[in-house]
Amino acid sequence: MSSPDPHLSDERSAPLDPETRPEHGDSAHGVRQPRNPAARGPVIAVTGAATGVGAALVSRLAASDEVKQVVAIDERRGDCPAALWHVLDVRDPAIAEKLRGADVVVHLALDLDLETDPAARTAYNVRGTQTVLTAAAAAGVHRVVLCTSAMVYGALPDNDIPLSEDSELRATAEATGVGDLLEIERLGRRAPRAHPGLNVTVIRPAVLVGGTDTALTRYFESPRLLVVAGSRPTWQFCHVEDLVSALEYAALEKVEGELAVGCEGWLEQEEVEELSGIRRMELPSAVALGAAARLHRIGLTPSPAGDLAYTMHPWVVSVSGLHAAGWRPRWTNEEVLAELLQEVAGRHTVAGRRLGRKDAATAAGAAGATVALLGAAAAVRRARKRRGL
Repeated sequence: MSSPDPHLSDERSAPLDPETRPEHGDSAHGVRQPRNPAARGPVIAVTGAATGVGAALVSRLAASDEVKQVVAIDERRGDCPAALWHVLDVRDPAIAEKLRGADVVVHLALDLDLETDPAARTAYNVRGTQTVLTAAAAAGVHRVVLCTSAMVYGALPDNDIPLSEDSELRATAEATGVGDLLEIERLGRRAPRAHPGLNVTVIRPAVLVGGTDTALTRYFESPRLLVVAGSRPTWQFCHVEDLVSALEYAALEKVEGELAVGCEGWLEQEEVEELSGIRRMELPSAVALGAAARLHRIGLTPSPAGDLAYTMHPWVVSVSGLHAAGWRPRWTNEEVLAELLQEVAGRHTVAGRRLGRKDAATAAGAAGATVALLGAAAAVRRARKRRGL
């Protein structure tokens, strides 16, 4: 979540005029944004528009001749001068007025930060989605695009490889943010029944890479890759650039329904280890899950034990829906993994917890992962003693 900018209060009340838009000038990167002044495409609103995926999508849509106008909504103004900006919290019912005249809303204002208080995160994500769906219907918007994750399918040992997009959602709320995503999907499915005329498209990316920080990207910050004995990990990545292009397809109504997005195919754990050069550390299931649960319960790690399932069992997905519409990923799994390894270089994480420099130096040693886990176990014992357990 971004913070409101007190200097932009006048823009909060600016009405959306579908027939006008700001002139396109030089972007923040010094590149002039192309635009066909006669474009009669849709007016597309994007929430969570100031940073991350939202900012990238706003820039892409603003440069498209297929889009008439981009309406950008966030708690602070972003860097795209071509968009019409409204600065407000997506939970504010006043958002309905800002959406008036829009054809499509892409809702990306989600908080999936590992460090956010879980209750606050859920309150923001669920209430925000409820408000956006209701406001979109009230404003006459005919399509809302939601972005969740392929994690909603669940990581289970009996999953098909790959899962079809219409597979049952078997995830539980035990992993970071997944409960929120399942509730968002439930709201999305219910919305067309509650608001006839409103259509909802859902995009579900695989492991997202490109300026992201999740339990799954932190997995590759460890000195050893934890492998649970008897498990069969498989890895399918999605680069942020490919997610943005898939969201553009959905915003332009080239696809609809519930769609997965990611690289072609997947990597087995052995391939990941070979490509990354990071050796594995194998632990029995009871030890790995038990330690993860205890460390999270006493607040030493941000990741609940449920996150481990996504490094144990397959959850790769088919992207046939986007393929049928002509979309193709630009990135391969191997290329995305290489970029991820560059991004996390110099970071050191054990059990989802980033280590300081002193701990990192120890963890980088030949037996670093074992030492770190023993240290974590000792921390658990100390905490239990302090609590009289």
